[in-house]
Amino acid sequence: MIARLHLYLVDAAAAAVIAVLVAYAMTEHRDKPWWLVLPSAALVALPVAVRRPWPVVAFAITTAATVAVVIGQVLPVPALGAPAAAVGFTLYTLAVDRNRTWSLAGLVVAVVAVAGVGGGEPPNVLATVAALGAVWVIGHTTRLRRSFLTRESEQRAEQALAGERLRIARELHDVVAHNLSLIAVQAGNAAHVRSPEHAYEALEVISETSRAALTEMRGLLGVLRSGADLVPSPGLAGLAQLADRASPAGVRVSLDVRGDAAVPEGIGLSAYRIVQEALTNVVKHAAPASCTAVVEVTGESVRIEVTDDGPGVKELGMGHGLIGMRERVAVYGGTFSAGPGEGGGFRVVAELPVR
Repeated sequence: MIARLHLYLVDAAAAAVIAVLVAYAMTEHRDKPWWLVLPSAALVALPVAVRRPWPVVAFAITTAATVAVVIGQVLPVPALGAPAAAVGFTLYTLAVDRNRTWSLAGLVVAVVAVAGVGGGEPPNVLATVAALGAVWVIGHTTRLRRSFLTRESEQRAEQALAGERLRIARELHDVVAHNLSLIAVQAGNAAHVRSPEHAYEALEVISETSRAALTEMRGLLGVLRSGADLVPSPGLAGLAQLADRASPAGVRVSLDVRGDAAVPEGIGLSAYRIVQEALTNVVKHAAPASCTAVVEVTGESVRIEVTDDGPGVKELGMGHGLIGMRERVAVYGGTFSAGPGEGGGFRVVAELPVR
């Protein structure tokens, strides 16, 4: 707002200078009365002060007034420089604000008007074409540059939106995959057990897991709503609860978090999701099994290692879980590996540099 006000003040100052020069030329060479000089000078110069909000109107009035004062012999031809400057100011704004067709039409009108009232001699016409043509080129170039910057800003905004949507999709995948895996295991247990007590326990785990999943999904989808109150992203502090939820699904998790758990939010969220996805894979493919999750935090990195003693796999699949973990690590320039462990089972190792 302040910068725009400064521009208007500059335009007003330029208009005042041009008005003084035009009025001086009218009284110096033609000795015209003030009641004619003041309105004539105002019509020529004052549109410069409002050329930004009304470029077409300012250009039309200034150009018409310049032709009128010269043809009416209110302003001598040798003093045409000041009105021509006013025409140049408004032509520049027209070239910046309007498309090429409009601005080229304005350039033709300006050249014909100024060169015509200037006598039409070839040297004067060439000088007028060169001066006003240069003004038009500068204005049109400014328009192209601003258009390019606007498109670039829009593209950056679209890329940021696409990245945010991809992040939300990845988070939703991790939340849904992990919690539905636990629910599926517990539902299977409830369907096969003979004891009502065990069935009730399985149903209780399903209920708690469902509520936790819904809470996390509401928090994620909240970023799509303006003004939504967002819950903090899960981090290293939530790993203990994550391990507890895997236990009823037949995976005994031994969690060991070493070092200071205070890490940047993005690193903490990525570490949480990597452990979550690794436990989800254990629940899906290895339960019942024992699992060890070690998270070591240092000043340089966060190292995650999740191993289990399940049957392992012969071939490393290309599921979305492993791809998601690898992408999370790649965002921070870390390292990732996943495959069968040396003594059987499966092993996931990820290291996230702390920047």
